[in-house]
Amino acid sequence: MTVADTRRTVETVWRIESPRLIAGLARMARGDVGLAEELAQDALVAALEQWPESGVPRNPGAWLMTIAKRRAVDQFRRNERYAEKLEEVGRDQRLGDGVLPDFDAALDDHIEDDVLRLLFVACHPVLNTQARVALTLRMLGGLTTDEIARAFLVRESTIAQRIVRAKKALSAAKVPFEVPEGDERVARLSSVLEVIYLVFNEGYSATRGDDWMRPALCEEAMRLGRVLAGLMPGESEVHGLVALMELQASRAKARTAPNGEPVLLLDQDRSRWDRFLIQHGLAALTLSEEIAEGAYGPYSAQAAIAACHARARTAEETDWVRIAALYEGLGKLQPSPVIELNRGVAVAMAYGPSAGLAVVDAVADEPALKDYHLLPSVRGDLLQKLGRLEEAEREFRRAAELTENTRERALLLDRATAASR
Repeated sequence: MTVADTRRTVETVWRIESPRLIAGLARMARGDVGLAEELAQDALVAALEQWPESGVPRNPGAWLMTIAKRRAVDQFRRNERYAEKLEEVGRDQRLGDGVLPDFDAALDDHIEDDVLRLLFVACHPVLNTQARVALTLRMLGGLTTDEIARAFLVRESTIAQRIVRAKKALSAAKVPFEVPEGDERVARLSSVLEVIYLVFNEGYSATRGDDWMRPALCEEAMRLGRVLAGLMPGESEVHGLVALMELQASRAKARTAPNGEPVLLLDQDRSRWDRFLIQHGLAALTLSEEIAEGAYGPYSAQAAIAACHARARTAEETDWVRIAALYEGLGKLQPSPVIELNRGVAVAMAYGPSAGLAVVDAVADEPALKDYHLLPSVRGDLLQKLGRLEEAEREFRRAAELTENTRERALLLDRATAASR
Protein backbone atom coordinates (compact mmCIF):
# COMPACT_ATOMS: atom_id res chain seq x y z
CA MET A 1 0.00 0.00 0.00
CA THR A 2 1.13 3.54 -0.72
CA VAL A 3 1.44 6.15 2.03
CA ALA A 4 -1.76 7.74 0.77
CA ASP A 5 -3.57 4.38 0.85
CA THR A 6 -2.35 3.73 4.37
CA ARG A 7 -3.48 7.15 5.53
CA ARG A 8 -6.95 6.57 4.10
CA THR A 9 -7.05 3.21 5.89
CA VAL A 10 -6.08 4.88 9.18
CA GLU A 11 -8.83 7.45 8.73
CA THR A 12 -11.40 4.75 7.97
CA VAL A 13 -10.37 2.65 10.97
CA TRP A 14 -10.52 5.73 13.17
CA ARG A 15 -14.02 6.62 12.01
CA ILE A 16 -15.22 3.09 12.79
CA GLU A 17 -13.33 2.38 16.00
CA SER A 18 -12.98 5.78 17.73
CA PRO A 19 -16.36 5.73 19.56
CA ARG A 20 -15.61 2.30 21.04
CA LEU A 21 -12.02 3.29 21.77
CA ILE A 22 -12.89 6.58 23.51
CA ALA A 23 -15.78 4.97 25.38
CA GLY A 24 -13.61 2.17 26.76
CA LEU A 25 -10.87 4.59 27.73
CA ALA A 26 -13.37 6.95 29.38
CA ARG A 27 -14.51 4.16 31.69
CA MET A 28 -10.89 3.38 32.55
CA ALA A 29 -10.30 7.09 33.25
CA ARG A 30 -13.37 7.26 35.52
CA GLY A 31 -15.42 9.28 33.05
CA ASP A 32 -12.74 11.81 32.07
CA VAL A 33 -13.76 12.08 28.42
CA GLY A 34 -11.14 14.74 27.75
CA LEU A 35 -8.34 12.44 28.85
CA ALA A 36 -9.93 9.53 26.99
CA GLU A 37 -9.94 11.45 23.73
CA GLU A 38 -6.33 12.59 24.24
CA LEU A 39 -5.24 9.00 24.71
CA ALA A 40 -7.18 7.89 21.65
CA GLN A 41 -5.68 10.74 19.61
CA ASP A 42 -2.20 9.67 20.73
CA ALA A 43 -2.92 6.21 19.36
CA LEU A 44 -4.13 7.74 16.10
CA VAL A 45 -0.93 9.76 15.75
CA ALA A 46 1.11 6.61 16.40
CA ALA A 47 -0.81 4.80 13.66
CA LEU A 48 -0.20 7.62 11.20
CA GLU A 49 3.51 7.49 12.02
CA GLN A 50 4.04 3.72 12.08
CA TRP A 51 1.58 2.08 9.70
CA PRO A 52 3.04 3.57 6.49
CA GLU A 53 6.31 1.75 7.34
CA SER A 54 5.15 -1.34 9.22
CA GLY A 55 1.91 -1.92 7.34
CA VAL A 56 -1.63 -2.04 8.66
CA PRO A 57 -1.96 -4.56 11.54
CA ARG A 58 -4.17 -7.61 11.14
CA ASN A 59 -6.46 -6.22 13.84
CA PRO A 60 -6.10 -2.42 13.67
CA GLY A 61 -8.70 -1.75 16.38
CA ALA A 62 -6.78 -3.89 18.86
CA TRP A 63 -3.55 -2.14 17.90
CA LEU A 64 -5.07 1.28 18.63
CA MET A 65 -6.45 0.10 21.97
CA THR A 66 -3.12 -1.41 22.98
CA ILE A 67 -1.25 1.83 22.25
CA ALA A 68 -3.92 3.91 24.01
CA LYS A 69 -3.77 1.73 27.13
CA ARG A 70 0.01 1.96 27.23
CA ARG A 71 -0.27 5.76 27.02
CA ALA A 72 -2.88 5.61 29.79
CA VAL A 73 -0.50 3.74 32.08
CA ASP A 74 2.24 6.29 31.33
CA GLN A 75 -0.19 9.12 32.03
CA PHE A 76 -1.32 7.62 35.33
CA ARG A 77 2.28 7.06 36.42
CA ARG A 78 2.84 10.79 36.09
CA ASN A 79 -0.28 11.48 38.10
CA GLU A 80 -0.35 11.39 41.88
CA ARG A 81 -3.45 9.20 41.62
CA TYR A 82 -1.50 6.58 39.70
CA ALA A 83 -2.07 3.77 42.20
CA GLU A 84 -5.84 4.23 42.14
CA LYS A 85 -5.97 4.41 38.37
CA LEU A 86 -3.63 1.47 37.87
CA GLU A 87 -5.89 -0.74 39.94
CA GLU A 88 -8.72 -0.04 37.47
CA VAL A 89 -6.59 -0.64 34.42
CA GLY A 90 -5.42 -3.94 35.90
CA ARG A 91 -1.86 -5.11 36.00
CA ASP A 92 -2.66 -7.85 33.52
CA GLN A 93 -3.56 -5.20 30.95
CA ARG A 94 0.06 -3.99 30.74
CA LEU A 95 0.97 -5.71 27.52
CA GLY A 96 4.41 -6.74 26.39
CA ASP A 97 5.96 -5.45 23.21
CA GLY A 98 4.50 -6.94 20.06
CA VAL A 99 1.51 -8.53 21.84
CA LEU A 100 -1.84 -7.69 20.26
CA PRO A 101 -4.87 -8.98 22.16
CA ASP A 102 -8.24 -9.71 20.71
CA PHE A 103 -10.09 -6.38 20.36
CA ASP A 104 -13.12 -7.55 22.34
CA ALA A 105 -10.84 -8.74 25.13
CA ALA A 106 -9.02 -5.40 25.14
CA LEU A 107 -12.29 -3.56 25.63
CA ASP A 108 -13.97 -6.31 27.72
CA ASP A 109 -17.68 -7.05 27.90
CA HIS A 110 -18.72 -3.52 28.79
CA ILE A 111 -18.01 -1.86 25.46
CA GLU A 112 -21.61 -1.41 24.26
CA ASP A 113 -22.57 -0.02 27.65
CA ASP A 114 -19.56 2.29 27.47
CA VAL A 115 -20.64 3.69 24.10
CA LEU A 116 -24.10 4.38 25.50
CA ARG A 117 -22.58 6.08 28.56
CA LEU A 118 -20.38 8.21 26.31
CA LEU A 119 -23.39 9.31 24.27
CA PHE A 120 -25.25 10.38 27.43
CA VAL A 121 -22.19 12.26 28.69
CA ALA A 122 -21.59 14.07 25.39
CA CYS A 123 -25.25 15.17 25.34
CA HIS A 124 -25.41 16.22 28.99
CA PRO A 125 -27.65 19.26 29.64
CA VAL A 126 -24.82 21.01 31.48
CA LEU A 127 -23.57 21.82 27.95
CA ASN A 128 -25.32 24.19 25.58
CA THR A 129 -26.81 22.76 22.40
CA GLN A 130 -23.93 23.78 20.12
CA ALA A 131 -21.40 22.18 22.46
CA ARG A 132 -23.42 18.97 22.67
CA VAL A 133 -23.58 18.71 18.88
CA ALA A 134 -19.85 19.37 18.41
CA LEU A 135 -18.78 16.96 21.17
CA THR A 136 -21.09 14.19 19.94
CA LEU A 137 -19.80 14.44 16.38
CA ARG A 138 -16.23 14.47 17.64
CA MET A 139 -16.50 11.68 20.23
CA LEU A 140 -19.04 9.35 18.61
CA GLY A 141 -18.86 10.36 14.97
CA GLY A 142 -15.09 10.36 14.71
CA LEU A 143 -15.20 13.65 12.80
CA THR A 144 -12.28 16.05 12.99
CA THR A 145 -12.78 19.63 14.12
CA ASP A 146 -12.21 20.72 10.52
CA GLU A 147 -14.93 18.37 9.25
CA ILE A 148 -17.41 19.59 11.87
CA ALA A 149 -16.56 23.22 11.10
CA ARG A 150 -17.07 22.70 7.36
CA ALA A 151 -20.36 20.91 7.99
CA PHE A 152 -21.74 23.85 9.97
CA LEU A 153 -19.91 26.58 8.03
CA VAL A 154 -18.08 28.02 11.01
CA ARG A 155 -14.39 28.49 11.69
CA GLU A 156 -12.38 25.49 12.83
CA SER A 157 -11.13 27.47 15.83
CA THR A 158 -14.76 28.03 16.89
CA ILE A 159 -15.49 24.30 16.91
CA ALA A 160 -12.21 23.58 18.70
CA GLN A 161 -13.09 26.09 21.42
CA ARG A 162 -16.57 24.58 21.82
CA ILE A 163 -15.10 21.11 22.29
CA VAL A 164 -12.45 22.27 24.77
CA ARG A 165 -15.00 24.23 26.79
CA ALA A 166 -17.40 21.30 26.73
CA LYS A 167 -14.79 18.95 28.18
CA LYS A 168 -13.93 21.47 30.89
CA ALA A 169 -17.61 21.96 31.72
CA LEU A 170 -18.16 18.21 32.05
CA SER A 171 -15.11 17.90 34.29
CA ALA A 172 -16.09 20.88 36.45
CA ALA A 173 -19.62 19.52 36.87
CA LYS A 174 -18.21 16.07 37.72
CA VAL A 175 -20.64 14.45 35.30
CA PRO A 176 -20.61 10.71 36.05
CA PHE A 177 -19.80 8.25 33.29
CA GLU A 178 -23.10 6.43 33.45
CA VAL A 179 -26.54 5.98 31.93
CA PRO A 180 -28.96 7.74 34.29
CA GLU A 181 -32.02 6.03 35.70
CA GLY A 182 -35.61 7.04 36.44
CA ASP A 183 -36.83 10.54 35.64
CA GLU A 184 -33.32 11.75 34.92
CA ARG A 185 -32.95 9.07 32.25
CA VAL A 186 -36.09 10.34 30.48
CA ALA A 187 -34.84 13.93 30.52
CA ARG A 188 -31.34 12.99 29.40
CA LEU A 189 -32.60 10.72 26.63
CA SER A 190 -34.58 13.67 25.31
CA SER A 191 -31.32 15.64 25.11
CA VAL A 192 -29.59 12.80 23.23
CA LEU A 193 -32.42 12.54 20.71
CA GLU A 194 -32.47 16.30 20.26
CA VAL A 195 -28.78 16.39 19.40
CA ILE A 196 -29.06 13.58 16.87
CA TYR A 197 -32.07 15.19 15.18
CA LEU A 198 -30.38 18.61 15.11
CA VAL A 199 -27.46 17.05 13.25
CA PHE A 200 -29.87 15.38 10.82
CA ASN A 201 -31.85 18.57 10.21
CA GLU A 202 -28.74 20.59 9.46
CA GLY A 203 -27.86 18.00 6.85
CA TYR A 204 -31.38 17.74 5.45
CA SER A 205 -32.07 21.48 5.17
CA ALA A 206 -28.83 23.43 5.55
CA THR A 207 -29.47 26.70 7.37
CA ARG A 208 -26.76 28.57 5.50
CA GLY A 209 -24.30 28.35 2.65
CA ASP A 210 -24.63 27.27 -0.98
CA ASP A 211 -25.81 23.69 -0.48
CA TRP A 212 -29.46 22.73 -0.13
CA MET A 213 -28.46 19.55 1.73
CA ARG A 214 -25.36 18.10 3.40
CA PRO A 215 -25.86 14.33 3.06
CA ALA A 216 -22.86 13.43 5.23
CA LEU A 217 -24.55 14.94 8.29
CA CYS A 218 -27.78 13.07 7.56
CA GLU A 219 -25.88 9.81 7.27
CA GLU A 220 -23.99 10.42 10.51
CA ALA A 221 -27.19 11.25 12.39
CA MET A 222 -28.91 8.12 11.06
CA ARG A 223 -25.89 6.02 12.05
CA LEU A 224 -25.99 7.44 15.60
CA GLY A 225 -29.74 6.85 15.75
CA ARG A 226 -29.35 3.21 14.70
CA VAL A 227 -26.56 2.71 17.25
CA LEU A 228 -28.80 4.16 19.96
CA ALA A 229 -31.72 1.96 18.87
CA GLY A 230 -29.48 -1.08 19.21
CA LEU A 231 -28.37 -0.01 22.67
CA MET A 232 -31.85 0.97 23.91
CA PRO A 233 -34.23 -1.35 22.02
CA GLY A 234 -37.12 -0.81 24.45
CA GLU A 235 -37.37 2.97 23.97
CA SER A 236 -40.21 3.79 21.56
CA GLU A 237 -39.04 7.34 20.83
CA VAL A 238 -35.59 6.13 19.81
CA HIS A 239 -37.20 3.99 17.12
CA GLY A 240 -39.51 6.89 16.30
CA LEU A 241 -36.53 9.14 15.63
CA VAL A 242 -34.86 6.50 13.46
CA ALA A 243 -38.12 6.14 11.51
CA LEU A 244 -38.43 9.90 11.07
CA MET A 245 -34.88 10.32 9.80
CA GLU A 246 -35.04 7.37 7.41
CA LEU A 247 -38.40 8.41 5.96
CA GLN A 248 -37.22 11.96 5.42
CA ALA A 249 -33.86 10.85 4.03
CA SER A 250 -35.65 8.59 1.54
CA ARG A 251 -36.57 11.73 -0.43
CA ALA A 252 -33.03 13.07 -0.66
CA LYS A 253 -32.35 12.26 -4.34
CA ALA A 254 -35.62 13.84 -5.42
CA ARG A 255 -35.12 17.07 -3.46
CA THR A 256 -32.81 18.67 -6.01
CA ALA A 257 -33.01 19.14 -9.76
CA PRO A 258 -30.04 18.22 -12.01
CA ASN A 259 -28.83 21.83 -11.77
CA GLY A 260 -28.86 21.66 -7.96
CA GLU A 261 -31.98 23.77 -7.51
CA PRO A 262 -34.40 22.70 -4.73
CA VAL A 263 -37.51 20.71 -5.63
CA LEU A 264 -40.45 21.10 -3.26
CA LEU A 265 -42.15 18.03 -1.80
CA LEU A 266 -45.29 18.11 -3.94
CA ASP A 267 -43.23 18.53 -7.12
CA GLN A 268 -40.82 15.66 -6.47
CA ASP A 269 -40.49 12.61 -8.69
CA ARG A 270 -41.52 9.91 -6.23
CA SER A 271 -39.94 7.19 -8.31
CA ARG A 272 -36.62 8.60 -7.10
CA TRP A 273 -37.51 8.09 -3.45
CA ASP A 274 -35.42 5.39 -1.78
CA ARG A 275 -37.78 2.45 -1.22
CA PHE A 276 -35.23 0.64 0.96
CA LEU A 277 -35.10 3.55 3.42
CA ILE A 278 -38.88 3.84 3.31
CA GLN A 279 -39.28 0.15 4.23
CA HIS A 280 -36.78 0.50 7.08
CA GLY A 281 -38.43 3.69 8.29
CA LEU A 282 -41.92 2.18 8.26
CA ALA A 283 -40.63 -0.88 10.14
CA ALA A 284 -39.02 1.34 12.78
CA LEU A 285 -42.29 3.29 13.12
CA THR A 286 -44.25 0.06 13.56
CA LEU A 287 -41.82 -1.05 16.28
CA SER A 288 -42.17 2.32 18.01
CA GLU A 289 -45.96 2.05 17.91
CA GLU A 290 -45.87 -1.49 19.30
CA ILE A 291 -43.61 -0.54 22.19
CA ALA A 292 -45.78 2.48 23.06
CA GLU A 293 -48.99 0.52 22.46
CA GLY A 294 -50.18 2.93 19.78
CA ALA A 295 -49.30 6.13 21.60
CA TYR A 296 -47.10 8.73 19.94
CA GLY A 297 -44.26 10.81 21.30
CA PRO A 298 -42.89 13.88 19.50
CA TYR A 299 -40.56 11.94 17.17
CA SER A 300 -42.90 9.04 16.43
CA ALA A 301 -45.69 11.53 15.68
CA GLN A 302 -43.48 13.29 13.17
CA ALA A 303 -42.51 9.91 11.74
CA ALA A 304 -46.21 9.09 11.32
CA ILE A 305 -46.58 12.32 9.35
CA ALA A 306 -43.60 11.40 7.18
CA ALA A 307 -45.14 7.95 6.68
CA CYS A 308 -48.27 9.55 5.20
CA HIS A 309 -46.09 11.08 2.49
CA ALA A 310 -44.08 7.88 2.00
CA ARG A 311 -47.20 5.75 1.50
CA ALA A 312 -48.76 8.10 -1.07
CA ARG A 313 -47.88 7.01 -4.60
CA THR A 314 -48.66 10.51 -5.90
CA ALA A 315 -48.91 13.92 -4.24
CA GLU A 316 -52.67 13.87 -4.84
CA GLU A 317 -53.06 10.68 -2.80
CA THR A 318 -51.53 12.22 0.33
CA ASP A 319 -53.82 11.92 3.36
CA TRP A 320 -53.74 15.57 4.41
CA VAL A 321 -56.66 15.16 6.80
CA ARG A 322 -54.65 12.62 8.82
CA ILE A 323 -51.53 14.79 8.62
CA ALA A 324 -53.46 17.78 9.97
CA ALA A 325 -54.80 15.63 12.83
CA LEU A 326 -51.31 14.32 13.60
CA TYR A 327 -49.95 17.87 13.74
CA GLU A 328 -52.76 18.79 16.12
CA GLY A 329 -51.76 15.91 18.38
CA LEU A 330 -48.09 16.83 18.08
CA GLY A 331 -48.93 20.39 19.12
CA LYS A 332 -50.48 19.06 22.33
CA LEU A 333 -47.41 16.96 23.05
CA GLN A 334 -44.95 19.69 22.24
CA PRO A 335 -46.62 23.13 21.96
CA SER A 336 -44.72 25.22 19.43
CA PRO A 337 -45.54 27.97 16.92
CA VAL A 338 -43.43 26.09 14.35
CA ILE A 339 -45.66 23.03 14.72
CA GLU A 340 -48.72 25.29 14.33
CA LEU A 341 -47.17 26.72 11.18
CA ASN A 342 -46.78 23.21 9.80
CA ARG A 343 -50.33 22.39 10.86
CA GLY A 344 -51.47 25.43 8.90
CA VAL A 345 -49.91 23.99 5.75
CA ALA A 346 -51.63 20.65 6.32
CA VAL A 347 -54.98 22.32 7.05
CA ALA A 348 -54.64 24.32 3.83
CA MET A 349 -54.06 21.14 1.85
CA ALA A 350 -56.93 19.34 3.56
CA TYR A 351 -59.53 22.11 3.82
CA GLY A 352 -58.38 24.95 1.56
CA PRO A 353 -55.94 27.91 1.70
CA SER A 354 -58.31 30.17 3.66
CA ALA A 355 -58.54 27.67 6.52
CA GLY A 356 -54.76 27.21 6.48
CA LEU A 357 -54.07 30.94 6.45
CA ALA A 358 -56.27 31.38 9.52
CA VAL A 359 -54.12 28.87 11.44
CA VAL A 360 -50.90 30.52 10.24
CA ASP A 361 -52.04 34.07 11.02
CA ALA A 362 -52.96 33.00 14.55
CA VAL A 363 -49.26 32.48 15.31
CA ALA A 364 -47.79 35.14 12.99
CA ASP A 365 -46.98 37.49 15.87
CA GLU A 366 -45.20 34.85 17.97
CA PRO A 367 -41.71 36.15 18.92
CA ALA A 368 -40.17 32.77 18.05
CA LEU A 369 -41.24 33.23 14.42
CA LYS A 370 -40.09 36.84 14.06
CA ASP A 371 -37.03 35.97 11.97
CA TYR A 372 -38.14 32.52 10.83
CA HIS A 373 -38.10 32.61 7.04
CA LEU A 374 -40.64 29.81 6.65
CA LEU A 375 -43.42 31.97 8.12
CA PRO A 376 -43.45 34.49 5.23
CA SER A 377 -42.71 31.64 2.83
CA VAL A 378 -45.83 29.74 3.90
CA ARG A 379 -47.94 32.91 3.97
CA GLY A 380 -46.72 33.77 0.47
CA ASP A 381 -47.74 30.37 -0.81
CA LEU A 382 -51.22 30.56 0.72
CA LEU A 383 -51.78 34.16 -0.41
CA GLN A 384 -50.75 33.20 -3.94
CA LYS A 385 -53.30 30.38 -3.95
CA LEU A 386 -55.94 32.87 -2.82
CA GLY A 387 -55.06 35.22 -5.69
CA ARG A 388 -53.63 37.91 -3.38
CA LEU A 389 -50.55 38.22 -5.54
CA GLU A 390 -49.09 41.55 -4.36
CA GLU A 391 -49.14 40.36 -0.76
CA ALA A 392 -47.69 37.02 -1.83
CA GLU A 393 -44.79 38.72 -3.61
CA ARG A 394 -43.96 40.76 -0.51
CA GLU A 395 -43.99 37.67 1.67
CA PHE A 396 -41.70 35.72 -0.67
CA ARG A 397 -39.22 38.60 -0.77
CA ARG A 398 -39.33 38.89 3.01
CA ALA A 399 -38.61 35.15 3.29
CA ALA A 400 -35.69 35.51 0.85
CA GLU A 401 -34.21 38.25 3.04
CA LEU A 402 -34.40 36.06 6.14
CA THR A 403 -32.90 32.82 4.83
CA GLU A 404 -29.13 32.32 4.90
CA ASN A 405 -29.20 29.47 2.39
CA THR A 406 -28.24 30.58 -1.12
CA ARG A 407 -30.28 27.92 -2.94
CA GLU A 408 -33.40 28.62 -0.91
CA ARG A 409 -33.05 32.36 -1.41
CA ALA A 410 -32.96 31.92 -5.17
CA LEU A 411 -36.06 29.72 -5.05
CA LEU A 412 -37.99 32.28 -2.97
CA LEU A 413 -37.00 35.14 -5.27
CA ASP A 414 -38.18 33.11 -8.26
CA ARG A 415 -41.52 32.61 -6.55
CA ALA A 416 -41.75 36.33 -5.80
CA THR A 417 -41.13 37.11 -9.46
CA ALA A 418 -43.77 34.59 -10.54
CA ALA A 419 -46.31 36.10 -8.16
CA SER A 420 -45.71 39.59 -9.54
CA ARG A 421 -46.53 38.62 -13.15
